[in-house]
Amino acid sequence: MQISDAEWVVMNLIWNSSPIEAAEVVEQLAAANGWSAATVKSMLHRLVRKGALSTEQVGKKYLYRPAVRRDACVRTASRSFLQRVFNGDATPALIHFVKNAKLSPEDVEEIRTLLEQKAPNQGERR
Repeated sequence: MQISDAEWVVMNLIWNSSPIEAAEVVEQLAAANGWSAATVKSMLHRLVRKGALSTEQVGKKYLYRPAVRRDACVRTASRSFLQRVFNGDATPALIHFVKNAKLSPEDVEEIRTLLEQKAPNQGERR
């Protein structure tokens, strides 16, 4: 499932605040992003049609919940980005991010640990 940049803003709010009423989504996102209430409601409807959100009517209010997990959407978006920008090759993508990201010493250590786990026999000769 492809989620647009604006839809990511909506999904992040709902992943963090579920369940949430449509009016609360509008209140939290419309002014902060320069969107009208109608724009926010259109995105909610579009995300329901895509299967990213589920909705439940409670009286006159609609509650929204994520219908997909954040990690599944991140995985899909990451693969799409990697394919479009780096022709599917992870190595130049990783090099780019490591060179250009602001990394704390803890971040560097975590990356180092992950790389060592990925290639545990790198220092050994076969």
